Amino acid sequence: MKPITTSILLLLAVCGGPAHASGNDREAAVAMVEKGGVFLKKHGRDALIKAVNERSPEFIVDGLYLGVRGMDGVTRAHATNPKLVGKNMAVLPDADGKLFRQQIIDIAKTKGSGWMDYRYNNPATGVIEKKTTYFVRHGDVILEAGIYLGK
Repeated sequence: MKPITTSILLLLAVCGGPAHASGNDREAAVAMVEKGGVFLKKHGRDALIKAVNERSPEFIVDGLYLGVRGMDGVTRAHATNPKLVGKNMAVLPDADGKLFRQQIIDIAKTKGSGWMDYRYNNPATGVIEKKTTYFVRHGDVILEAGIYLGK
């Protein structure tokens, strides 16, 4: 694991990316989260949250975007859906009933980072698809970026 990865705050990013992800998409998700971590270290948590919520172009690239979630489950920043900010989404399951956001929080608490697989509505296709999200904890927040994998 790269040193920058171990120090990133917990951000939530739910991706509205392509219908089918490639290895490059996974790399892009990791890079997006790492970019958020670098920004956080340089400018602070509040500045990152503001930048993501203001839809800074560095945190939205080709359908991939960064999200920030508090360790309490509350969405702190979301680059594409401002209605989610301030809401505890950890209590809401995916299409199969999996509490994936809570699982992300639990893993972030114990391991600091990882990938989470689940099924979610892809806004680009309007279809429930497989999705995976890369996440890294930084203090009291988690940085996240997700990609759709198709049906």
